[in-house]
Amino acid sequence: MNKVKTTSEKSLTNNSRIVGLLAQLEKINSESLLVEADTARYVTSKILHLAQSQEKTRKEMTAKGSPAIEVILSTLENTRDLQTTLNILNILIELVSVGGGRKASALVSKGGTQILLQLLLSASKDSPPNEELMVQLHSLLAKIGPKDKKFGVKARISGTLNISLNLVKQNLQNHRLILPCLQVLRVYSTNSVNAVSLGKNGVVELMFKIIGPFSKKNTGLMKVALDTLAALLKSKTNARRAVDRGYVHVLLTSYVDWHRHDSRHRHMLIRKGILQCIKSVTNIKLGRKAFIDANGMKILYNTSQDCLAVRTLDPLVNTSSLIMRKCFPKNRLPLPTIKSVFHFQLPVIPISGPVAQLYSLPPEVDDVVDESDDNDDIETESEIENENEADKDHLFKNDDIETDINKLKPRQELGRPVEELKMYEQFFPELSDNFKDYDLVSKEPKPFPSDANLSGPIVVPTAGEEQSVEADHSVKGITVKESNHLQAEECNKRPAFLDLPKRDRNKDNILQQQSDKKKLLSSCQCLNYEIVKGLDRITLQNTSKNEQYYKTGCVMKKESKTSLTSLTCNKPCQHVSSCGSVLFEGRSAQLGKLCFTGVDPEEEDDSSSHSSGEQVILEVPDILPLHDPDLYIEIVKNTKSVPEYSEVAYPDYFGHIPPPFKEPILERPYGVQRTKISQDIERLIHQNDIIDRVMYDLDNPSYSVPEDGEILKFNSKFESGNLRKVIQIRKNEYDLILNSDINSNHYHQWFYFEVSGMRPGIGYRFNIINCEKSNSQFNYGMQPLMYSVQEALNSRPWWTRVGTDICYYKNHFARSSIAAGGQKGKSYYTITFTVNFPHKDDVCYFAYHYPYTYSTLRMHLQKLESLHNPQQIYFRQDTLCETLSGNSCPLVTITAMPESNYYEHICQFRNRPYIFLSARVHPGETNASWVMKGTLEYLMSNNPTAQSLRESYIFKIVPMLNPDGVINGNHRCSLSGEDLNRQWQNPNPDLHPTIYHAKGLLQYLAAIKRLPLVYCDYHGHSRKKNVFMYGCSIKETVWHTNVSAASCDLIEDLGYRGLQIGTRELEEMGAKFCVGLLRLKRLTSPLEFNLPSSLLDFENELIESSCKVTSPTTYVLDEDEPRFLEEVDYSAESNDEQDIELADNAGDYEPSVQEEGLSDSEMTRTHLP
Repeated sequence: MNKVKTTSEKSLTNNSRIVGLLAQLEKINSESLLVEADTARYVTSKILHLAQSQEKTRKEMTAKGSPAIEVILSTLENTRDLQTTLNILNILIELVSVGGGRKASALVSKGGTQILLQLLLSASKDSPPNEELMVQLHSLLAKIGPKDKKFGVKARISGTLNISLNLVKQNLQNHRLILPCLQVLRVYSTNSVNAVSLGKNGVVELMFKIIGPFSKKNTGLMKVALDTLAALLKSKTNARRAVDRGYVHVLLTSYVDWHRHDSRHRHMLIRKGILQCIKSVTNIKLGRKAFIDANGMKILYNTSQDCLAVRTLDPLVNTSSLIMRKCFPKNRLPLPTIKSVFHFQLPVIPISGPVAQLYSLPPEVDDVVDESDDNDDIETESEIENENEADKDHLFKNDDIETDINKLKPRQELGRPVEELKMYEQFFPELSDNFKDYDLVSKEPKPFPSDANLSGPIVVPTAGEEQSVEADHSVKGITVKESNHLQAEECNKRPAFLDLPKRDRNKDNILQQQSDKKKLLSSCQCLNYEIVKGLDRITLQNTSKNEQYYKTGCVMKKESKTSLTSLTCNKPCQHVSSCGSVLFEGRSAQLGKLCFTGVDPEEEDDSSSHSSGEQVILEVPDILPLHDPDLYIEIVKNTKSVPEYSEVAYPDYFGHIPPPFKEPILERPYGVQRTKISQDIERLIHQNDIIDRVMYDLDNPSYSVPEDGEILKFNSKFESGNLRKVIQIRKNEYDLILNSDINSNHYHQWFYFEVSGMRPGIGYRFNIINCEKSNSQFNYGMQPLMYSVQEALNSRPWWTRVGTDICYYKNHFARSSIAAGGQKGKSYYTITFTVNFPHKDDVCYFAYHYPYTYSTLRMHLQKLESLHNPQQIYFRQDTLCETLSGNSCPLVTITAMPESNYYEHICQFRNRPYIFLSARVHPGETNASWVMKGTLEYLMSNNPTAQSLRESYIFKIVPMLNPDGVINGNHRCSLSGEDLNRQWQNPNPDLHPTIYHAKGLLQYLAAIKRLPLVYCDYHGHSRKKNVFMYGCSIKETVWHTNVSAASCDLIEDLGYRGLQIGTRELEEMGAKFCVGLLRLKRLTSPLEFNLPSSLLDFENELIESSCKVTSPTTYVLDEDEPRFLEEVDYSAESNDEQDIELADNAGDYEPSVQEEGLSDSEMTRTHLP
């Protein structure tokens, strides 16, 4: 007890003592300090002693509400005594040093900066100035300067800039004095005006004098001098001065010396400081030229390779990589023009806009790259981009959301005369049909359903699986290998909610069951390889059963009992020409190349059982009830494309089923980006090692690919294909160039192409070098998709995520200002990935996302129409309009048939609210079509909830708003070269027919007072995760609904964490969206329609997580974002102000989830339906 009491008394004594000293000092300030100089000196020395020895004293002096700092600063401002001044400076240094940035900020806020600068100005007038005072004063200024945003301006106004510089010049040998002076100069130089002013007074030359030749003496002083020089060289004026004096060579020489002599890596900060100086000086064109001339690329490349083995030297490697990327000479994209290789003449040329500029461009103008401008004085800052520039554009322009509330405010007028809108009456026959000629389920009117309990919150269903009814997997006449039994069973499973409705009558049930057996054929049949040996091209043609077409023995026949398309070929058939070249009368279409030269090991036993003279059959199974290869070919005949495609891609012919396994996010290897960049830099250093051979070129159709068994062959001449040119760089590395949207000179993102001639066990690197978006989910674990024909023939007909060493970064190919919207200095981006093919001489297809062609949509709609029960479902397919190239734009109507043709039932039928859905306005967002497919199948299914939906609503669906863009492999635009999603305000009927008439449908509904209850447009997003929904704007959504935007809780299904999205999940999203519409029905019209609550009970069973999302926008959980060990610089030639930190502090930059957002399904996600 005595000890505790003694301690308390001592603490109280100390506290009372510092309070008393401060009070005494404050009293002195109010009196004449000239008289009380000794007293002030004594009091400040005591305070200094307590501050140095007592932590509690320092805390009390800096505590909130303490007058200590004000009293001390007041004393400093008024005193003329040197010792008192030194005491106070030391007190302040103690307080700032221990308290860190917060204490320095407190000192700044109380006017400390101005007082100290004024003291510096006064002290500099002494001749000579007091060294100790200058040391302490500069030390304190160096600590508080970074915390004062206006420090540089205050120094310039007070006239103290050159004081520190002159001190350094006059005391070069006094390292104790010039060290804090250099620290202050470094802070001064962060202000560009100050840096220029100091540069005019010789500060750059002075810094190089201090740095001098290699020496391990005074390394601390050298480090500060390098940091100061790096800050100074960020000024373009100072950088030019350094270049003019040959300092770039000096820096490179110094770096090599330190690299050689610092074998134990004890001076990494000095080496990094030199690199920061090089990085600053190469921000200007003259600096980059001087760097190249001084052989800087080779120097930094070689030193970086030496550092790779030591993990702690990663900051050096990363900084060197940034410098080399920046200095890599800008190359011309190897194209004659950046405009699309295909041309479509528009019926009307827009008066203004990008398309008008494109048409008005003189033919002699080089639109690939701007003319080089060597005048460095007019160089724009846009050439050097900040690290975070990657997503700055979204702050002022969002590509997906209109934010101008004035544009969004609904107009009271229709916009078109009512008489003109009557043309759309033909698309709404359900409003006038009396159903006299229909065979309806019931002839007697039935009472409306009884009331049900409609209370309770809205629960948005997650993507949980419903209990499914096992499909019948037995197929007559087909032998399935035992090893593939389980896989085949998994492949053919279909959720119950996607089963098509069956007719009620017994006869119809029997017929339907027989049909199901035909349609649900195993997609995992073992298809023999003998049929494709020696074939280059398989030709498809509709024939009658067993009809012979080719003299050489190639036969195609239709098996009527098994619904299998069979390609038959006698083994002696060896030549392509022998299989025929014309498929259809007046129009030909072919399947892609088959280049198999060997038999798959799994099929070796089967193939050996066939003699050389036997006829073998290639059976192409119906993968799903909605896929029919023969029907697909028939539809392709009538699909009009600008290039007039005559080939059919195998994935579109065979179809796709989701693989029976999950595909997790790809974990990013450490250092993959810098490794790829290093390999790119090798192209410049070792140019003789680059093959630079064109392998595929749509601009030169007559170009013949060299006959070489070691090279890959490419093709993209099929529907939705996009690949313009391929250049072989190294033996197993290829640069790929995408085609721009037709009548446009940009939008390079969607790719879909064929590769053949590969060898297994070899890593092939593909670089798509003309991407334009500033970031991509390829940097966050997304992989491209591959479809292997051999795998499909081996009973695995699905797209799979493939590729390793994937990254997305800015490259050295320059984008012209014409292609960059008038901005100069922009570069393209590279998607790079490496693939090991499993089979020799396979035919594989790569795609940005799961392809879904226009012909596939037409096939699906026809199959839905043929399989639906007309007594139960009202299904109508119309042609809304024709596109620019003459393709029809389908319009689908789905609802339930009325119970009878009695007045009550017809009235209920006609008064159902409309739901308007659309998708695929952007061709590259193929995920939207897969979600739409899920919606269509669900609405046509026999699920009781789907039946309730049909009884509740009339669905008007435009499943593909941009058929021409989809057909021709565009990413964003239609054939008009414009983004159709930006034409809703004033669509042109000649240039934007689908938008014009889709809007006409809505205007017609408005005219007859039947505006849709919901209009949802399905989209995809290339840089966002998860599934999210938006109104036209958050403001408008709240404005119209008068409901808080955070009023609805969403439930996350954790089962989807860490997975890449597949077509199964996409279709499930479309189905679950429909279930959400039923919830809306319960709230909007409970009296008109009472939904049995039992139909929706299953939703609550799917919810297993209590993770609530309070924002209906683009919420992304932090832990969903993979953390990588390296810092990824997506801007590629970044002039980032921040130093690259050590690996343990590094992380990847992901733009704010609030910056943009429509539904994103292209990538890994937390499932938030």
